[in-house]
Amino acid sequence: MTDCVAELLSIRPLAQGYQVLTLHAPELAAEAQPGQFVHLQVPTLEASRLRRPFSIYDAQPETGHLFILYKVVGFGTARLAAVPPGTKLNVLGPIGRPFPLEPAGTPYLVGGGYGVAPLWFLSRKLPRKGILFVGGRTAADILETERFREAGWEVRVATQDGSLGVQGLVTAPLDAALAADPQAELFACGPDGMLKAVGERAIAHNIKGWLSLDKHMACGVGACLACVQKLRTAEGEKLARVCVDGPIFEARDIVW
Repeated sequence: MTDCVAELLSIRPLAQGYQVLTLHAPELAAEAQPGQFVHLQVPTLEASRLRRPFSIYDAQPETGHLFILYKVVGFGTARLAAVPPGTKLNVLGPIGRPFPLEPAGTPYLVGGGYGVAPLWFLSRKLPRKGILFVGGRTAADILETERFREAGWEVRVATQDGSLGVQGLVTAPLDAALAADPQAELFACGPDGMLKAVGERAIAHNIKGWLSLDKHMACGVGACLACVQKLRTAEGEKLARVCVDGPIFEARDIVW
């Protein structure tokens, strides 16, 4: 983990408030693994003392570039979206346990909205390609799927309003794929309801399901205990810190 000053190189707008931030942060880019995150201090909000956690969308050690995909949803992210290129940002990371990179079966990546962010980084590091399942409320919430297709991944889309792909939840195309190939391994990032549903399917099919949990964080380094999650262990249930003990957990270990 490194506490460093990174330069904001660019902000690339996507759809409906989604953006990709490019930072020049060589130390972080060299260390980052899929599933980890960074804790970023938003300029002009230093007085609040609280950083914001962001999943790592991609990292390029050869250029020193680190990428963050996020959505403007509140005061902090709105301020971040207004920061001009060339600004220096204080960034702590990479933090947390990454996704495992040796799937026993076909990798199925399941993303909800901007939960697709760490899955792109993961897709570049896995030794084999599989299927990306991505869901959202509307077509505007389906992000960066062409990048996955161009990289050789099959993409299956579901939207709740039917504006793109099949109408319904992302678990519908996932269920169809699991019925045809139950020897997959699941990797998911998105809202809790989706993660719980994906975890239930992993357990039902007796396969691994790696879930990226999202909790409100204050310190990001395991000291404040603001992001605890109950887990099952051989010794019984215990509380884990999502920031440093996660954010990646296996489905069977999580107590919802």
